[in-house]
Amino acid sequence: MTVLPPPARPWGWFVLFASTTTLLCCALPILLVFLGLGAVSATLFASLPFLVTLSHYKLYLFIGSGVLLAAASWARFRPGRQCPADPELAARCAAADRWNLWLLVGSFAIWTIGLTAAYLSLPMLNLYQSLFG
Repeated sequence: MTVLPPPARPWGWFVLFASTTTLLCCALPILLVFLGLGAVSATLFASLPFLVTLSHYKLYLFIGSGVLLAAASWARFRPGRQCPADPELAARCAAADRWNLWLLVGSFAIWTIGLTAAYLSLPMLNLYQSLFG
């Protein structure tokens, strides 16, 4: 009897996509300006007008991607989750588990960088200037 592996779930890739959009809308332009490439940032926004739309709705983008990250984290670390007893399927399950963990950690890191660039960089700069100004 042949046992088929469980169907692939697109949640991991969807979470990565959602967290990457937060990076594109918020952190990338700040990084380009910081590196002295403001003209590149302006050209990027002129060539890709959807970036302007993303930056207008960044609050909803961050909330939505944060909810997706929370759902993916719950799916990854939920109680009672286990791999099958069949050795071949167990090896596949363990490999998929490792990939899912790296994908989740990478998505969370990208989301944190975007959040810091969009919402925390200016308050941190103001705090720094008030303390050491």
